[in-house]
Amino acid sequence: MLKSETAASNTGDGNMFQVRERFRLDESFLAQYRGKQPDWGPLGYITFKRTYARVVPEENGRTEEYWETVRRVVEGCYTIQWNHCLSLKLPWKSHKAQRSAQEMFKLMWGFKFLPPGRGLWMMGSDYIYKRGSAALNNCAFVSTDELDTDFAEPFCFLMDLSLLGVGVAFDTKGAGTVTIQEPQVGEYTHVVEDSKEGWCDLVRVVLNSFVGRARRPAHIDYGKIRPMGAPIKTFGGIAPGPGPLIECIENMTKILSPRAGYPISSTDITDLMNVVGKCVVSGGVRRTAELALGNPEDEEYLQLKDPKLHGDKLTAWRWASNNSVAAVEGMDYGAVGAQTAKNGEPGYFWQANARAFGRLKDGANWIDDKVAGTNPCAEQSLESYEICNLVETFPSRHETFEEYQRTLKFAYLYAKTVTLIPTHNERTNAIMLRNRRIGLSQSGIVESFQRHGRREHFKWCDKGYDYICKLDKIYAQWLCVPMSVKKTSVKPSGTVSLLPGVTPGIHYAHSEYYWRTIRIDKTSPLIEPLRKAGYRIEESVYGDNTWIVYFPVKERFFERSKTDVSIWEQVENVAQMQHYWADNQVSATITFKPEEAKDIPYILELYETRLKSISFLPLTDHSYAQAPYQTITAEMYDQAVAKLQPLDFEALNTDEAQDIFCDGDKCEINVAAHMPEQQEIAAESAEVPPAEENEVGVPS
Repeated sequence: MLKSETAASNTGDGNMFQVRERFRLDESFLAQYRGKQPDWGPLGYITFKRTYARVVPEENGRTEEYWETVRRVVEGCYTIQWNHCLSLKLPWKSHKAQRSAQEMFKLMWGFKFLPPGRGLWMMGSDYIYKRGSAALNNCAFVSTDELDTDFAEPFCFLMDLSLLGVGVAFDTKGAGTVTIQEPQVGEYTHVVEDSKEGWCDLVRVVLNSFVGRARRPAHIDYGKIRPMGAPIKTFGGIAPGPGPLIECIENMTKILSPRAGYPISSTDITDLMNVVGKCVVSGGVRRTAELALGNPEDEEYLQLKDPKLHGDKLTAWRWASNNSVAAVEGMDYGAVGAQTAKNGEPGYFWQANARAFGRLKDGANWIDDKVAGTNPCAEQSLESYEICNLVETFPSRHETFEEYQRTLKFAYLYAKTVTLIPTHNERTNAIMLRNRRIGLSQSGIVESFQRHGRREHFKWCDKGYDYICKLDKIYAQWLCVPMSVKKTSVKPSGTVSLLPGVTPGIHYAHSEYYWRTIRIDKTSPLIEPLRKAGYRIEESVYGDNTWIVYFPVKERFFERSKTDVSIWEQVENVAQMQHYWADNQVSATITFKPEEAKDIPYILELYETRLKSISFLPLTDHSYAQAPYQTITAEMYDQAVAKLQPLDFEALNTDEAQDIFCDGDKCEINVAAHMPEQQEIAAESAEVPPAEENEVGVPS
């Protein structure tokens, strides 16, 4: 993002969002939670400490306990609401806000709902007030159809958002619209500033030099970039050093120089985006997410990941995106379906359905007719340069619909609040502030089928959606902002669902009892507490300087594993959720057995009018060591659990903050993406009571 554009969005005090008042939860209320732990899932506490607990600087750098994270998130949420009301001189009642905030805290503490990983990490931090809300959002989409107008911007947008941990999808529509040129060199030195903007500025100059809109610098000075391992104090995490950026510029040159005199191709676009993604991954320090959306008739695009044709580039950078096609109703699915049957790619996105429909149940309304694509996990319809924020609810952790309905109110309130802060990108703001798109999601859907019954779950979805629509009308009027163009989705989940220990998204469990392994760097201070608590720990057989920690897991409400469910039933589940719940989309990776592969073209043909997106992954028996999911017996589980002691992470400073984006295992791209482990992890109407209508701040 250009610095001039960033500055244009700032408030007078230099911050993106002016904070005149800070909301605080009552100390006597918080005293009930100090020193206590919630009902963690088997991997909940370690996941929280490794990923979401921020450093508490005033206490010798220890990291937060869960009650402190929830406090930060809730207080940040209500601080945004309060200052929004102050800025517009809208009604606000502090006693109602306090009561409402305490209920949000209780629901998060009880794992009834959770913000996305982005929200757990960033909400309530000063970073979002100073730099804007982009870091609170999960994912984004950018089209390349305007490359002839601004060649570098789509690539810089992807880099900018990815450096904030936001997953970004892109299309290849810009293929053929601009001709690559041999760069003219300018006799000057480009000094790279030690910031996200500095990295993007260099990429912008270099890319534009290949289309005659800039001179390539004769010299590039990377000296200001902090060294590898230095702390990133404002955002969190540790610096990767200049190496990834140097390699990025070299790879861009390697891609574009031989193309001088030729129109840019879909291959060039995808490769450039992948090179940026690899750069952001930064040697394993960060993670990112990319999805490419190509033409189903583009044979060159469809062959990009063929190891026989492009093994070198697949290893070099083409692992950095999941590749899908923009499907069209009535197309021939034979060839692409057969390719999907081999390795799970491409996935499918029906843009026309996303534009025409909210929930399929409600028929075509075309209120979202500017949709250009989707996010990397394919649960959100998005315009080009639009970003989205998600929030996760857990219906299987509720006894009744009335209880779940109450949870939906606060999940909605969190998501809507995020839309009240602009981002640092003016083009994104023009879309986001108009659409106010949010995504109230569900995880543990299969558990809910088993606990409440499949048909009862769909009734909850139907009534819950109607309730959310009524809430949106009420709160949009109070906050004086537009109603959200779309409000619900099903994200694949991932680390967030690990906190309560529910099945991710709409996916089935691996088995009733299993080992769930995670990789932790050998230098991590998390290892010793895990060892003392009795967890099984092994050195990685891949020589990647990590320990493998084994967590014994028993699934609640277990009925069938993913190997017991047909491909057809899984797709029907997605279609039903698209019908009753998701007005955006349902993200699902459908697992299939070898004998079911032949059915994929027929499934696509039969379901193309009932879906907006879908992806597939073959189920295979893996014999490699230290796989992420390993079935065990009940006896093995009981023996492992009997050895465990409570985890003690007191006064721990991990300094290992992750850049979390869509929370989906298949969405995640990292350096080890070509390893067997990464290939395996892929699947992963009530009336509003009058007294509740304006609970946060508006007079009754």
